[in-house]
Amino acid sequence: MSRRQFVAGASSFVLAGGVSGATDATAPSDSRQLALHGGEKAVKESVSSTPRWGDIERKQLDAMLQQNSLFYWQGPQTQLLAERFREVCPVKHVQTCSSGTAAIHIAVAAAGIGLGDEVITSPVTDIGTVIGVLYQQAVPVFADLGEGTYNLDVADVERRITRKTKAIIAVHLAGNPCDLNALRALADRNQLVLIEDCAQAWGARYHGRPIGTVGDFACFSLQNSKHVTCGDGGVVGSNDERFGPLLQKYGDKGGNRHKWGGFDGFATNYRMSEPQAAVAAAQLTRLEAIAAKRARLGELLTEGISDLPGIIPHQVHPEDRAVYWFYFFRMRPEAFRCGRSEFVKALLAEGAGVRGGYIGVPLYGEPVFQRHAFFAGRWPVKEMGLTTMDYSKHKCSEAEAMLVTGIRVPIYEYMTEAYILGVAKAIRKVARHYAV
Repeated sequence: MSRRQFVAGASSFVLAGGVSGATDATAPSDSRQLALHGGEKAVKESVSSTPRWGDIERKQLDAMLQQNSLFYWQGPQTQLLAERFREVCPVKHVQTCSSGTAAIHIAVAAAGIGLGDEVITSPVTDIGTVIGVLYQQAVPVFADLGEGTYNLDVADVERRITRKTKAIIAVHLAGNPCDLNALRALADRNQLVLIEDCAQAWGARYHGRPIGTVGDFACFSLQNSKHVTCGDGGVVGSNDERFGPLLQKYGDKGGNRHKWGGFDGFATNYRMSEPQAAVAAAQLTRLEAIAAKRARLGELLTEGISDLPGIIPHQVHPEDRAVYWFYFFRMRPEAFRCGRSEFVKALLAEGAGVRGGYIGVPLYGEPVFQRHAFFAGRWPVKEMGLTTMDYSKHKCSEAEAMLVTGIRVPIYEYMTEAYILGVAKAIRKVARHYAV
């Protein structure tokens, strides 16, 4: 056996040992020359995607084309989607809609949130989480996040509750369940509504329970990048009899189609069409396999890097199932002789398809928030003196730090375990090279 063959074989053995808890002292492969400097790549396997739809979706679309109407109300595809959604998220009341943003807006409206009310949520999320809050003339209040969970810090949420607070929107970022029991208890103590933003969490489980079943509302997205998709779409559900019967009304212009008697409320049109519902219903038959595979790949990556000094792996409660819309780990800057950009550059050279950060800044740092320019450059709630919120002075230190020190690893169900093991090996190799 040549020296190169021996080292390569030892490298594979060491990575396997690292995954099972071996110490760094037995990992000579981590000290090998970086690919960035001419060494061999740690990731040997390339990634190629697989089709996201096929015969299952085609069959459902063929059935849809036999219909006389493609309108959602009492449509067979919409009804099928609702039935299959209940298998994923067991809730009594279900309303399909046009997007995950729409799902949250429907929930916020059905909860009765309005002028000057405050809603506490995450500053690291898609802006769709708060669009509905703002359109109801309520005030988003951003709470800080956990160091490695990237979900709401319950203690900070509690600190930000005021007499104006009406709801909490828990964002299960990257498919990692929030601490729902703690948030539920906090909401109950303060008579607040708990809304779950499950856009990135299809198939996730909290302490064995399907995500979306602890809060008063479950809001999901079917946008093209999500685990299951119909291009754009959403679903909102509830088991609460105070709110569930209102979901259809607030997703369909404010009218009640169950007992039509005119418009006794005001809402926008967030309806989903039958073709979208057909594709989404078919996609849900694929969900468990997708969720299970992503969960396994994320766990494997954590096992491969959890013992690295200076690295904070994606932290998931042992009783939960995260479904990794992406995997996120952080560098402790003081532990390395390089910044994040150089660390990422080295990982890319090793063949690991990673990205630095997630969104550019916390939501409150976006220009529209800094200028309070939500409605034609104005914010009526502030002009009326109903809030003292000043986003230019808002701060969530951990959220800001995670966007500066975090590295995102894409996770897809078509990736192999061998590829993820290679990514873990690359992270170990680069971390060891730049360690202080």
